[in-house]
Amino acid sequence: MGNPGGVSLVSAKEAPLSAAKCAAMRFQKSRFLHGYAKGKASWDPSYPAVAGILHHSHRPLLDVGCGVGLLAAYLRESGCTQPILGIEPDAEKVRTARDLVAGCYPDLDFREGDARSLPEFSGDVVLLDVLHYMEPADQRFVLESVAARIAPGGCALIRTTFRDSSWRYLATMIEEVFVRASGWIRGGHCHFPTRQEIETAFQSPHLSPSIRPMWGKTPFNSHLIEIRRAGG
Repeated sequence: MGNPGGVSLVSAKEAPLSAAKCAAMRFQKSRFLHGYAKGKASWDPSYPAVAGILHHSHRPLLDVGCGVGLLAAYLRESGCTQPILGIEPDAEKVRTARDLVAGCYPDLDFREGDARSLPEFSGDVVLLDVLHYMEPADQRFVLESVAARIAPGGCALIRTTFRDSSWRYLATMIEEVFVRASGWIRGGHCHFPTRQEIETAFQSPHLSPSIRPMWGKTPFNSHLIEIRRAGG
């Protein structure tokens, strides 16, 4: 039997790869960015995980540390339709997100800003691989700011590396040396939080945090923290 209506049928296994390929195509104007986007969207397990969690949410999404807008493009290609506000301190990356991504999808807004001074917001929040670029005191402040912006029934999704004695943590530290040497991330030192520091920041009767490994096929000590707010 043929495909009714000519609709493309994509299996559950193929869907993340399809979304990654389509999202990466937004960056074809730059060979470097296209290669980065294709590799990141295809191999980073947090992208399909975040898309799966947010797929049926109609709450606006705050993407903290949105970079060039790759996650927003991936979410749109995965069928997520909620308004997305991306915040990024690197002005050049914000310009790239506006030039290459914002005009391709509805309800995307990219702004220059810092995680330590988030705008007023209520909805879902995503914070991927951002915390360790801050001092410990700033990390706690940002986590509290994120918690305050989770709408009733909403969630925050935070991907970070835990500071521990594992070989994965050592591999992550080595990777950070290369990332900084490339100039993709600028300045500062790495301050990876412990699991206890993360859990302590969300100790509230209205918040329910859960943590799971999120390293996929990479050697890095990544974990995804999902914080749900009661209500909604």
